[in-house]
Amino acid sequence: MTGLALYRGLTNIGAPLINHYLRRRLANGKEHPERFEERRGEPSRIRPAGPLAWIHAASVGEAQSALTLIHHMLRRRTDLHVLVTTGTVTSARIMADRLPPRSFHQFVPVDRLPWIRRFLDHWDPDLAIWVESEFWPNLIHETAERNIPMALVNGRVSRRSVANWRRAPGFIRAILSCFRLCLTQTDEEASRLKGLGAQRVLCHGNLKYSAEPLPVDEAEWDALSESIDGRPVWLAASTHPGEEDIVADAHTIIKATVPNVLTLIVPRHPDRGAEITAQMTSRGLNLGRRALNDPIGPDTEIYIADTLGELGLFYRLANIAFIGGSLRDHGGHNPLEAAQLDCAILMGPDTANFASVAAELHGAQAMLEISDAASLARAVTELLSNPTEVDSLSEAAATVAAKNYAVVDSVMETLEPFLDALPHDDPYASP
Repeated sequence: MTGLALYRGLTNIGAPLINHYLRRRLANGKEHPERFEERRGEPSRIRPAGPLAWIHAASVGEAQSALTLIHHMLRRRTDLHVLVTTGTVTSARIMADRLPPRSFHQFVPVDRLPWIRRFLDHWDPDLAIWVESEFWPNLIHETAERNIPMALVNGRVSRRSVANWRRAPGFIRAILSCFRLCLTQTDEEASRLKGLGAQRVLCHGNLKYSAEPLPVDEAEWDALSESIDGRPVWLAASTHPGEEDIVADAHTIIKATVPNVLTLIVPRHPDRGAEITAQMTSRGLNLGRRALNDPIGPDTEIYIADTLGELGLFYRLANIAFIGGSLRDHGGHNPLEAAQLDCAILMGPDTANFASVAAELHGAQAMLEISDAASLARAVTELLSNPTEVDSLSEAAATVAAKNYAVVDSVMETLEPFLDALPHDDPYASP
């Protein structure tokens, strides 16, 4: 029995367990209650007429990487619609706010054949683009079997993933062979994909370099800027459990030198706001929560921005930013978002998710590496007292981001034959 046949058999007989798992996710708020059936392949809207490109992005980071590509594709083909699938509620909310006209979001169906066939029967895409590294075997094979051209964009594969896939070489080779084109973030990842069996592999760089700056509500910026009233401020962005404690320790150390310092915390998962509040309150810190519309007063020490889609606002309020996920084995998050918005960047040692980006920033002296609360506090304190160093770091980071902005142009040039081959006639129009 082949690996695919075994996998399909397991996902078939495992239907009761999969349904139970989905119901638990729904009960825990991890599935959208009104759109839950999309996870079983049931569409919640009509397929638009004309050519349809489908882009699958696992979650928030991948979906945001795809936004610039979507804008370029829609400009290239004015008759095109784009379907974007993701698997998380958070990414769905962000896409609802940021997707341009002629593009729309659906939840990706769970990888069972009846559900993905229902999904593909309805949407019948003319082109499928997968972003980064989430490989669903049934969905990929079924799409390829329908002769729908498939491309992998911004592909990445870690050393750990390579080691795992090499235990099933035939299985991963069969998956990768479904893609007519694989575009990777780095030459190293291109080599890894070739070694696993991908056929046509090219490296154009990281599509995240080409992302537009995160949006901001100008009225909210004015209000919060007035509340901060010129106080020294720094930001801990996209933090994970354990990192908020490090940030709080750093805040206490910084406060000894900079008594009126304001620390902003934007957790990676906003629903952790109450949990973080309890942690900070137990330390005796004076704090506010954005989700509760708490104001920033002169005595506010920590401000927890536990809302969705406002990271661009807080990068603009603070010109010193620690990028979370880099101190607690999460691989780090995208530092280019901060680089585009004139921030001096601080990161921990774990930058695996953005290794090439971090290396380039480090080589350009455009970031500082920290390792714990003491080094974080020391770096922030020095930067708060040295605006010239902040300007030097932020300008170097902005240069790195700007230099690589053209990645999307290279990607689009390679995808052009796929877009040109899409149908121009409208097969769904009524007579």
